[in-house]
Amino acid sequence: MNSTVKIKIGIASIAALGLAAVIAAIAFLVGAVGGTRDSDEENMPRAYEYGTATATNGMELHFLRTRPSNIEPLVIRNNVSAVPHYGVNGGFFYEDALLSVAVLNDEPVHGETGRYGSGGANVKYARGTLVWDGAPDRLSVQVVRQAKEIEVSDRARFWAQGGISMSLVRGEDWERQTAEEAAPLPDQTSLRSGAVYDKEGNLYLVVSSTKGTLAAFREAILERIGEGKLVDGIFLDGDGSSQLRSREKKLAGDGRLVVQMLRLIE
Repeated sequence: MNSTVKIKIGIASIAALGLAAVIAAIAFLVGAVGGTRDSDEENMPRAYEYGTATATNGMELHFLRTRPSNIEPLVIRNNVSAVPHYGVNGGFFYEDALLSVAVLNDEPVHGETGRYGSGGANVKYARGTLVWDGAPDRLSVQVVRQAKEIEVSDRARFWAQGGISMSLVRGEDWERQTAEEAAPLPDQTSLRSGAVYDKEGNLYLVVSSTKGTLAAFREAILERIGEGKLVDGIFLDGDGSSQLRSREKKLAGDGRLVVQMLRLIE
């Protein structure tokens, strides 16, 4: 082999090593910016159960079951599938403003009480709001406009997430309630998200990976979640905002960024 060939091979080898280093660096940065890397998954929350089910109407559901004490609303300004947290998307928003209640221990999560978009109100409408009352460890759905209207035992120990009432025990009357709360695009086939709870106080964070109407999503939840023991729940923001992250599954919706999520603490 002459010296010219050896030089060309050496240059090619160096270039290949350099390219590999660049690719590795990019992969590291993507992991650091977009969320935890696969090697870090072992340090993520474990106090939950992941499940998936397909209803007879074709809606495919993915859910995280946990205790409400293991949940908190959190501002992320990112796609849920890309952040270093497990959980699902939260309520409605516009640009950087929260249009749904998102409160932790009587403090809105996105700014000062009374400020537009802080999470201290369901903007424009009184809407179904999922409330965890920490002292008795009890969940409820309360229809409120302002977070200050929420009734709990201890205002220093609760969280609340606004959405749209699912009215699981109201039969066909549930649609009238969603209309009163101005549920957006109920008859459009969209990805859907929700949060429901059962008689034992377990909380289910549910996201669909197939599109359907509000009615189809509710029907699928009643059929496939909670083994017939569901009490109530709310619809969360849907369509491209329907997002989930867990050890077992990532759902990115349409890739958009959301302002806030419900995250697992441990």
